[in-house]
Amino acid sequence: MHKSMLAGFIIDCQTDDLDGAAKFWGGALGLELHKLDDPEERDYTHLLDPQHGLHIEVQRVTHPSRVHLDIQTDDIEAEVARLEELGARRVAKIKRWWVMESPTGQRFCVVRASSPDFATKATTWK
Repeated sequence: MHKSMLAGFIIDCQTDDLDGAAKFWGGALGLELHKLDDPEERDYTHLLDPQHGLHIEVQRVTHPSRVHLDIQTDDIEAEVARLEELGARRVAKIKRWWVMESPTGQRFCVVRASSPDFATKATTWK
């Protein structure tokens, strides 16, 4: 058995100006920007959401701009297999997560659980 739940939303921006994109989305959503110090995270800016506790970030990408959601889980392979049974397909493994595609073409990611309330809010799957 494993658990999974919605982690949040990622705003993919095909841009050379990630700071400008993050300022726009932070202002539009009323969320504070949080830049990460890790050089491996230079293509990401977190938008802090204390009201709902969702993970929201602006991400620099090379594909066309879009918004996608992340599903967090304590067992990535089990969750990917469960989603494949529902009709999703694997697109690519990136670092520590899978990019998936729904039967209707929307992309989403399956990522490792990280929210502090994951254990109490996540759904258990067999």
